[in-house]
Order: sequence, then C-alpha cells, then structure tokens
Amino acid sequence: MLYEAEAGDIQMAFTGESMISRELKVFREERFLKIRDLLHSADVRFANAEILFHNYEDSPAYRAGTYMRCDPRFIEDLQWFGINIVGCANNHAYDYGENGVLTNIRYLDQYGMPHAGTGRHMAEASSPVYMDTPKGRVALISATTLTANATAVRAGEQFRDLKGRPGANAIGATTEWVVDRESFDALRRLSNEMGWAEQVRRTRESGYGAALSDSDTLVHLMDQTAPEAVAPRYVVGETFGRCTYINQADMERNLQRVSDAKRMADWVLFTIHNHEGGKKLEEPSDHIKVLAHAVIDAGADVFIGHGPHEDRGIEIYKDRPIFYSLGDFIGQNDTVLLQPYDNMSLQGLSWEGTPADFYDARSANGTRGQVVEPIRWQSAVATVSFKGRHLSEVKLHPVDLGYGQPRSQQGRPMLAEGEVAQEILERFQRLSEPFGTRVRIEDGVGSLELA
Repeated sequence: MLYEAEAGDIQMAFTGESMISRELKVFREERFLKIRDLLHSADVRFANAEILFHNYEDSPAYRAGTYMRCDPRFIEDLQWFGINIVGCANNHAYDYGENGVLTNIRYLDQYGMPHAGTGRHMAEASSPVYMDTPKGRVALISATTLTANATAVRAGEQFRDLKGRPGANAIGATTEWVVDRESFDALRRLSNEMGWAEQVRRTRESGYGAALSDSDTLVHLMDQTAPEAVAPRYVVGETFGRCTYINQADMERNLQRVSDAKRMADWVLFTIHNHEGGKKLEEPSDHIKVLAHAVIDAGADVFIGHGPHEDRGIEIYKDRPIFYSLGDFIGQNDTVLLQPYDNMSLQGLSWEGTPADFYDARSANGTRGQVVEPIRWQSAVATVSFKGRHLSEVKLHPVDLGYGQPRSQQGRPMLAEGEVAQEILERFQRLSEPFGTRVRIEDGVGSLELA
C-alpha cells in the first residue's frame, strides 16, 4: 500500500448547530473536555456554523428573529474545541445582507476554517470545499432549504452581462396541502373573493410564474408575490395531509456538485439546513428524504441534516448514514452582543432598548420559546467509522446544553449523563425506528446496529 488513504479507513464526528457567541477555551469542566477529546479523536469534525463572524462592519438586512453574530476571534475557539470544517448555508446567512455574506467568508478564510455553502455567486456557494486528512481528501457541500421567509438567502448565478449575487446554496421546494372536497371548495371561494385567483391568472399570463395555475382540484391560497419555488398549493384528497416536492433544478445542481466532488476526493459529505418537517416537526419532510437518497446515489458518503433545533431519525441507506437532523451543539443565541432596531421594535421596545431587554421580551422573561423546551437543549455528537470504505460503526454521544440554567451559563455543550443522556438516546431510538434503524443503548452511549 503506497498511501494511508488507500485503506478506506476514516473516523468522522458530526454535530448540529453551532450558534456560538462566546469563547470556549477558558472552560475546564471534565464533561466539557471529554467532548473536546471525542472530537479530536476523529479525522473530520463537522458543525453547521449558524452564525456570522464579523465585527458589525455591515448593515443588517430586514428580517425577523435573531441576527446571528460572533466575534471572529472565536473561530479559533471552535478549532480548539475540535471543529475543523463547517457548513455556512442556512437561513441566517443573509442576516447582514450581501456584504455580511462576504465578510463572514473573509474571516473564515483568515482563520483557516474550511467552509462551504455561501459565496460571491451561486457557482461558488454550491461548490465543494476540500480538506486533506491523513486518511484521505474530504469534500463538503453545504445547502439550505428555501422557505418563504428566507428567499433572500439564495445566491445569484453569474451571467454574461452581470455579476452574480452573494448568498447561499439554496434548494427550493413546493409545499402541497391536501384537504377534502368540502374544505377545498371553501378555500377556492376564499381565493376568488380575495382576488388571489385573478392574481394567479395575471401572473401566469404576464410570463412570470408560469407554473402557477388554479383548477378544480388545485388552488394557490396566498398572495402570489412569493416565488413559485415556495408557493404552497392546496389540492383535493381523501384525507388531510402535506407533501413537499423538491425543486428539480436546484437538486440537479447539487447532484452535479456531488458527482464532481466524488471524482476529486476520497470522501464526500453533504449537509443541509432545513426547518420543514413531515406530519410532525420531528419527522423529515418528503423532499429532504428524496434529496438524501439522491445525493448518496450520486456518491455522497454521509448526509447531515440540521435546522429544526431538535434531533430527527437516522437511516442507513446503501451502507451510508443519513442523519435527518442533529440538534443544537452550541446554543448561545441569547448572548449575541447586539441586535438591530428592527428586532427591538418587533418586541415593542423603544430606541433605548438593550439586547438583554430584547431577549427578555422574546422569551416573555423565560416563560416561552426555546428556553422552556428541554428538547432544544439536548442533542448528540455522532461518530462514524468506515473500514475498507464500508460503514463499520455509528455511535451517538448525548450532549446537554444546560436547560434551565441562566443565560450567562447555558448553551455550552457538556457530555450528558443519567436521565438526560437516557432521554436523548431513547429519542433517537424512537425516531430512527421508522427507517428500520435500531439504536442500542449501553453505558450512556447509543450504537447503531449495522447489518
């Protein structure tokens, strides 16, 4: 054997959202350092960077929610902790507009953190990033789903006459709501009375949004100012339900990138940020399941989902793991240093409002939102081993982010123990069972039973 990579052996570690806004190096609890040791034992250590690294050089975009920001110096803290590659495609990629996308990229490059998912234009945003390890060359492709409140994140294609637009590698989907005939007739009447049906017709005949067309079994019950890719549709069915259909052009673009990466690297990782669920939020949506299978068919070795801020099930497909969602790994979005006036006003705060006022108002002084949901403060580090290019081991190491602790303390990962660890692992057991995946729990660690 000439090269070590020829063996097809590699150890990988995957985490979910890293919403970091504070340093990590100063802490020394044993259960915190055990996670660091766990990460450093792997060759590849991934996180979704759901944060923008900058020093407030750029103006905020107009949107609702947390404007994510972290001091660029703390990129080094992520690296110290063990993270050595990140995805950047998510709904916060555009919090500070086009310039914010570029500033974030500049700081990640400055500190030597490999990243994928955003760029100066779509070709760059959807391109793989490559990282060399002793066990082989690794490629990462990062994408985010395109929802109605996040259309601005999409990067723009280059064109003969114009520059592209900075943004994220976005994958669109159409939501189709299924209702019975009685409900459908009522919705169609509402569409007619509100003038939406006429707007759909005019939009179609004008040459824009030609795919939008109402019929006796299909109606678009919304103001058609949203792009076709995110416009929900209502159809007649026997029962009530929801389906999502992936944008084929977006999927084909990403499959082409996976195929390209497969020929350029030894290992290919595909990660996507997605909030949408199935019948329940804890279930993956239809289009994400289609995408997961498609990227593995195209050559990806691991599929890593994140976005809903909670865990979802795990599937083994063609000897390759699919993590439909890993929840929060670092959850410090309540200690982001500054928030813009748009956020303050949404919470009824005056010009004199402070960031602490905003976080108090958003959570109703700790009585609503994610601060009162334990599931938002629990997840796992997933470790994956390949031997001879075959999947040999998948383990789940439960993580506790300090549910119920003060804002100044919570959000930093600790290795979970006792009842919390058991709760996390049993949740993975339950959510993975529909995919035919069995999770064995032993000594506070989950292990997937592989064929």
